[in-house]
Amino acid sequence: MKTVFVTVGTTSFDELIEKITSVHAVKALKDRGYERLVLQVGRGSFLPDAHTCPHIYLEVFPFKDSIAEDMEQADLVISHAGAGSCLEALGAGKALLVVVNDKLMDNHQLELARQLHLDSHLLYCTCSTLTETLRTMDLSVLQPFVPGQPKKFADFMKRALGLQ
Repeated sequence: MKTVFVTVGTTSFDELIEKITSVHAVKALKDRGYERLVLQVGRGSFLPDAHTCPHIYLEVFPFKDSIAEDMEQADLVISHAGAGSCLEALGAGKALLVVVNDKLMDNHQLELARQLHLDSHLLYCTCSTLTETLRTMDLSVLQPFVPGQPKKFADFMKRALGLQ
């Protein structure tokens, strides 16, 4: 079953949850062949139920000890722009659409999403452009994310500092 996993991490991002469960967003997902929508809603107060999205199989939960299995089962991950959530999805090799919360002040999330988009690792949008992005996105342009190599960096730093 083609699955979309949405995560807001430990935050509250009700606007994203409301938008992704809207009639128009669900239709865009269905038109792309997605049949299952799994929502990790964090501390949010908006908890959609099956009646909210009658045309797609819906699962909702606030938190789990690990979302690794949900990520693994997903064909598409839609995430808030938190660094941890982004890196977990990219590290799992998943197609990633990041939804930036443009209502946050001093929005470092936009900078992260923009750079990872420029490097072709993810697509990004805001809640106001989510449905249109779902309709028009081309996931085939995404490139795999190669995680950093901390040992090589540590060795470089040791050499640079004359410790080796």
